[in-house]
Amino acid sequence: MGTTRAVVRHRQRVQELCAAAVRALGGVPDLHFRGDRPYRGRRALPVFAPHLYPSAQDDFGSFRGAADGLALRLAYSDQELHRRLCPVGRTARLVFEMLEQFRVESLAPAHLPGMRRNLRHRHEMWSLAFHHSGLTETASGLLLHTVAQVCRARITGRPVVEETEGIIEVTRGALAPVIGHELAGLRAERGDQARFAVHALAVARAVAEMTAGAEAAAREGRAERDDDERPAPARSGFTLLTEFDAAGPGGVEVPPHSRESGDHDDGDPDDGYRVFTTAYDRERRAGTLVRPAALTEYRERLDRRIASQGINIGRITRELTARLASPAARGWDGAQEEGYVDGRMLARLISSPTDQRVFRAERTEPATDATVTFLIDCSGSMKEHGESLALLVEVFARALDRAGARCEVLGFTTGAWNGGRARRDWLRAGRPARPGRLNEQCHLVFKDAATPWRAARRDIAALLKPDLFREGVDGEAVAWAADRARGPAAERGPGSRRLLFVLSDGGPMDTATQHANDRHFLDQHLKDVVARCEQSGEVEIFGVGLGLDLSPYYRRSRVLDLSQGLDNSVFRDVLGLIG
Repeated sequence: MGTTRAVVRHRQRVQELCAAAVRALGGVPDLHFRGDRPYRGRRALPVFAPHLYPSAQDDFGSFRGAADGLALRLAYSDQELHRRLCPVGRTARLVFEMLEQFRVESLAPAHLPGMRRNLRHRHEMWSLAFHHSGLTETASGLLLHTVAQVCRARITGRPVVEETEGIIEVTRGALAPVIGHELAGLRAERGDQARFAVHALAVARAVAEMTAGAEAAAREGRAERDDDERPAPARSGFTLLTEFDAAGPGGVEVPPHSRESGDHDDGDPDDGYRVFTTAYDRERRAGTLVRPAALTEYRERLDRRIASQGINIGRITRELTARLASPAARGWDGAQEEGYVDGRMLARLISSPTDQRVFRAERTEPATDATVTFLIDCSGSMKEHGESLALLVEVFARALDRAGARCEVLGFTTGAWNGGRARRDWLRAGRPARPGRLNEQCHLVFKDAATPWRAARRDIAALLKPDLFREGVDGEAVAWAADRARGPAAERGPGSRRLLFVLSDGGPMDTATQHANDRHFLDQHLKDVVARCEQSGEVEIFGVGLGLDLSPYYRRSRVLDLSQGLDNSVFRDVLGLIG
């Protein structure tokens, strides 16, 4: 788990640096990465050429080269024109995408030699990965590899990759009479996207026809061979992107359903999300769901765990104060030698002309005007973390209380497994198609902002009750918690902050809803809700993953390892999210 956390941290740092480079070079101020895929604002960018998506095993130079290539694509390519001209077939589109990418890379400014080195390095690493994966041992794979090498060399004026120059020579000779004229046009027209596309389309279609012929011949050959002949070459984890609606390859575990839902269109993100019935939805104070005797037992158990951990709450309080406090006016200091003239002291100028202490200055002191909300995913897979989560939020609630900040501890689950009464109503209604959310929503309040920590201690211990943990509809819960965090406008000072930490070990999961709708229905709704929160800026939202990377959903996220218990490093990880 520690290795996974280190890999995620490193990957996030690399993505932050690459995103900064793309924003600066490509002139795209709202670009960021989420779940290994680039976004402009709330929209995922389409998948471009395959070499722009390095894997977790690639070196930092490859990521820099991919970032520079992406920046050039955004700066020098008209995406609407490209979309209109793009061919339909998978192979033709792959070649067309690569050629357009090679075109913009050939336009890299001469005064940025580092960018040119990065681009060259990334293309070489991708080409070698292609070759070493065994893809060049097939006729169609060798053809695509040769096309990539020859076309980039001609368009950019740089030599082909030396290590594979020998294996492409025969295929290169066979290509010359087919696309030789178009190659000359690609080089000559690289400054004009529309005229360049004429030659690129001709190359893409010719290569698609040749690939189809090679694959047909390979199928006939396989039919004639016996089953015990040499097996197909291994692919070594290398992926040639031909699915243009999918994200690039990644190397760290992410939630399994973090894809786009067909039930959400490109208009208003709320249009595709529906709820079959809200008749059974509840918002409950968590302490009322536990027998008093059991709640007392949970509280004592939690107190023993806190005492044994040796957590430095005073240090956490100081860290929170330093990160959340801002200067606030706290009255005036009189008898100052500079500042605003104090009318009450003017008589001193007459009685003692040399005394200049007739001014007053406004006194400022650090004050913590913030509301911090912890939203806990109470789905079944989180049950094993219940005690650690209770300890985590208990310590933060106590430290925030000391620091003068408001704190809420919330949770979300469902009222039943597999839909409950909502699903029974749907069955009685004849199972209408695409019913939307199909379960009883249950939102839990362990501690509200108005209740001090000491008064909420017993309710926080309700997190130890095992049967609270059922299923989870994350998107609605995040929207609910964000609305609570915003609060009435009259209660907010001009410098107040609202922070929402979502603690979860994966994406939304509700069995009844998943079976009756598109399987990405809840997943996409969570992305839409989080994107709106991030875009509005009213609430700062963070994803805290328990053993799982939540970056496909949250721009700012961390991975925590609770398997070895809680120590000060875990609290520092959460504090590190607060800028």
